[in-house]
Amino acid sequence: MSFAREGTVFIASAMLAAAAVFALAVIRRSWPLWLLAFLLAVVSLWIAYFFRDPERSGPRGSNLVISPADGRVVGISEVEEPEFLGAKARRISIFMNVFDVHVNRYPVSGTVRYVHYNPGKFLHAAGDKASLDNEQLSVGISFDDTRILVRQIAGLIAQRIVNSSRTDAFVQQGARMGIIRFGSRVDVFVPLSAEVLVEMGQRVLAGSTVLARLAIP
Repeated sequence: MSFAREGTVFIASAMLAAAAVFALAVIRRSWPLWLLAFLLAVVSLWIAYFFRDPERSGPRGSNLVISPADGRVVGISEVEEPEFLGAKARRISIFMNVFDVHVNRYPVSGTVRYVHYNPGKFLHAAGDKASLDNEQLSVGISFDDTRILVRQIAGLIAQRIVNSSRTDAFVQQGARMGIIRFGSRVDVFVPLSAEVLVEMGQRVLAGSTVLARLAIP
């Protein structure tokens, strides 16, 4: 099992803290310290589990939009998207809980034409207002005459968005895009002409589940 590099500091810090308390417990022969050391060891294991970064494979193609996140589909709606698509779009919202893999992936291959960070609130990410009010980072990808927007949204607990996207860079479908530390939500905006292939409440996997099929000849 590989781990996201963004979690290295957190994993190492938790393991060092657990090891230090274990050593102190041995020296002092203190049961409270043994208990604390055990709890810290459990926390360090959970942090490592949280930052796991498994390899993913699945369907690929220029007419497919692949899920950028693990989680549950909490919204499928028609909305205005003025930032990058400049038109009405279909928004597919995926909520990640603390047990999901949190590495995000590019849903399509293409050129990054838009990267925009917007500071905001830290409301519960599953709520509809989160897409408008919460801290977020949007990445617009274009290929041929098609535009797709991916939006990472911070939440109540997750308050740190990490993204490696750079304007004018070519990105590959299914490749790692970034991570939202400790949870939250990712929205994908596709043209209205796209056929949505997922349903409300469905569990999806980043880099594997097909969210939509684009109307491309």
